[in-house]
Amino acid sequence: MHYRRVGSSGLQVSAVSLGTWLTFGETMPNDVAVACLERAVANGVNFFDTSNSYARGAAEEVLGAFLRTLPRGSYVVATKCFFPMGDGVHERGLSRKSVLEACVASLRRLGTETIDLYLCHRYDAGVPLAETVRAMGDLIRQGKIHYWGVSRWTAEQIADAVRTADDLGVDRPISNQPRYNMLDREIETTGVLETCVRYGVGIIAHSPLAQGLLTGKYNGHRVPADSRAATEGAKDWLMPRLAGDDVSRAERLGAIAAEAGMSLPELALRWCLRHPIVATVITGASRPKQVDYNCRAAEGTIPDDVLARIDAVLRD
Repeated sequence: MHYRRVGSSGLQVSAVSLGTWLTFGETMPNDVAVACLERAVANGVNFFDTSNSYARGAAEEVLGAFLRTLPRGSYVVATKCFFPMGDGVHERGLSRKSVLEACVASLRRLGTETIDLYLCHRYDAGVPLAETVRAMGDLIRQGKIHYWGVSRWTAEQIADAVRTADDLGVDRPISNQPRYNMLDREIETTGVLETCVRYGVGIIAHSPLAQGLLTGKYNGHRVPADSRAATEGAKDWLMPRLAGDDVSRAERLGAIAAEAGMSLPELALRWCLRHPIVATVITGASRPKQVDYNCRAAEGTIPDDVLARIDAVLRD
């Protein structure tokens, strides 16, 4: 495993990280979650991603129970706030009250005194940006978080956050967590990638395997019974992709990977990591062996001629 700095900050994270969305505290038994975490640590993974909204806090609890068995300096934990955690008007969003109270609740569930990276899960147009930025600055000064960042923000929103932080004398956001993979390249065409490079905001890529499309499991438009597409929580947004061109592209990319002597997931993860602004790719796992498999992907690069062939498929 190798490690990369998150943007222009000093925070170093493993190139491959482990996420908890739709698994921890939800579809995955706790003993399997612990086994996956143990394999991640054994492979050198030091970055673990979660959110207060994942399984309504249960994912943080499962992750936190394991992390408390490790030396505090050996891992980096990220969590998020924004999505509803209850019926109250302040149990959601990015107002000062919402952010500070959500942070305290996440600290309790994670069982730690400090969150390494605290993310605004989405942009809140109903709250002045300065209020949110000040709240993040206060959390840093209080020692409750070390760094802050954003998730799925637009280029303009990221730039505004950086400028607002500078104007207020607050630490800048160090990261943005967009969806990024060979089939989802919006950050390249919407200015997000360029803006992150300009301001030194590291990219923490989620869904680098396109919700499993870039593993080959859906080749031929089949839906395995144990796949994410077969679950109630995912079928509404994943099933439409299986009916489109993404499956055929994944099949063609798989052929390129095989000819290059690697698996499709290895090709997909290395493709994301080819850009130096990408600090880590967040992978999911339902079995410990998948953790081993994903971590091996960080050990190599993609030759230029193979990158050219990939681009030709993605342009088609």
